[in-house]
Amino acid sequence: MTKTKYIFVTGGVTSSLGKGIISASLAKLLQARGYKVTIQKFDPYINIDPGTMNPYEHGECYVTDDGAETDLDLGHYERFLNITTSQANNVTTGKIYQTVIEKERQGQYLGKTVQVVPHITDEIKRRICLLGDSGEYDIIITELGGTVGDIESLPYIETVRQIIWEKEEHECAVIHLTLVPYLAAAKELKTKPTQHSVKAMLEYGVQPDVLVCRTEHELGADLRKKIALFCNVKVNAVIESIDVETIYDVPLKMQKEKLDKVILAHLKLPSKMEPDLDSWKDFLWRLKNPKQEINIGLIGKYVELPDAYKSIAEAFIHAGSENECKVRVHYMHSELINDDNAKAKLGHLDGILVAPGFGERGIEGKITTIKYARENAVPFFGICLGMQCAVVEYARNVLGLKDAESSEMNPATKNPVIDMMEEQKKITKKGGTMRLGSYPCQLSKGSKAYLAYGKAKINERHRHRYEFNDKYRAAFEKAGMQCTGINPDSNLVEIVEISTHPWFVGVQFHPEYKSTVDNPHPLFVRFVKAAGEYALKKV
Repeated sequence: MTKTKYIFVTGGVTSSLGKGIISASLAKLLQARGYKVTIQKFDPYINIDPGTMNPYEHGECYVTDDGAETDLDLGHYERFLNITTSQANNVTTGKIYQTVIEKERQGQYLGKTVQVVPHITDEIKRRICLLGDSGEYDIIITELGGTVGDIESLPYIETVRQIIWEKEEHECAVIHLTLVPYLAAAKELKTKPTQHSVKAMLEYGVQPDVLVCRTEHELGADLRKKIALFCNVKVNAVIESIDVETIYDVPLKMQKEKLDKVILAHLKLPSKMEPDLDSWKDFLWRLKNPKQEINIGLIGKYVELPDAYKSIAEAFIHAGSENECKVRVHYMHSELINDDNAKAKLGHLDGILVAPGFGERGIEGKITTIKYARENAVPFFGICLGMQCAVVEYARNVLGLKDAESSEMNPATKNPVIDMMEEQKKITKKGGTMRLGSYPCQLSKGSKAYLAYGKAKINERHRHRYEFNDKYRAAFEKAGMQCTGINPDSNLVEIVEISTHPWFVGVQFHPEYKSTVDNPHPLFVRFVKAAGEYALKKV
């Protein structure tokens, strides 16, 4: 059996250069050549996972089928590769140290002094090789978070050095993503930051094999030769990563730059077939040549940072391409919406999505928005807290329960139409204790959800503590809000709909996590279609 090969992706000069997109793009090209590939992300922060982080701090917390709360880059991996990731695909410094400290407490180090080298690096090494040792993959791509030179990143770079030293020649490759800035005053690109970044890598004992250079302008042949000469790589291993219209252009740009061929040659792997990217190109063509344009309002609490809703934004791109429709997403702060301005703020929209979130801030604005969508027949889609707000709004304004609330917002409410799950009430720790991961759901035949999925049994990912209170279920259904998705094991309500509305669907789960380029999520596809039909009626 062929040994698993390892590719490490590091970053230099500055953060946010796009290591995740480069990793996912390379993986896509290798996958399209017939290789079994997966990607893992190692984050240098000491949090166990991003589950307890404020979205303003870290952006979206992405959830896997097995209930891992992970970095949002795992969403890119799944969207590009159409695969599922797991707990093993995202590791933090917090997890590393937690494991080492637990082993020390159990006496597993035989009384030795526990140190960064070898104990921390050995645990990082074990985690890096975990997926490779499974025998399921030909190639493992490991993205190292942070920037070379950061104190937090040092143990990871040292671990990479050790792995390269331990493995046989051509078993590993290192890609260093760096910046070649353009100085407008001098009217030229500067390579010095890249040289210094590579120098820092060399000081830690790691020689990059490939340099991917982020740039606003094309790198000329002379500039590539200069970078290659001073950074000790082959000229063909200097890869240009120029700014593009959409992240989904990047795999094709990397193919044009022959990144996949350079890596395969370095790893002594056959090129096999040429990458089959026909479906990817079809997706891009539809994305860039829409027949219609619609306006969707995303009503949330963290809209100052769009990355807080990254998977939702990408799901709209997938669904828009599927419908040959350009979806313009308007990020709107729920705190700024009230009864007096709802029509002025929401009247131009063709569809309204009320986003997930936690806490009472901005809740009344979400409820007002939902009331507007319901009363004016605007296509509405509520996700997690958005679904819960739809239930509260309906209880207040249709059932006549004026004091209806979620017990998350008002623990003393007499009508907790949304209430904490029983098993959650005794939990005191915050991290990793919600209802997390994939759960089954049975759909009612003929419902909007059933027509979207085209089947009765589905599985979707969850991240919440509060649920629809089943004590009120009969009253809701009598008043016209149907519970069309039920968990068959716990009988919990997963989906609510209003059948007399053109499109009014609220879901307790997070459908955005499962939308990919190859498989746009059916609920987003149907929502965008409904918004498109609504837009045409307005003309």
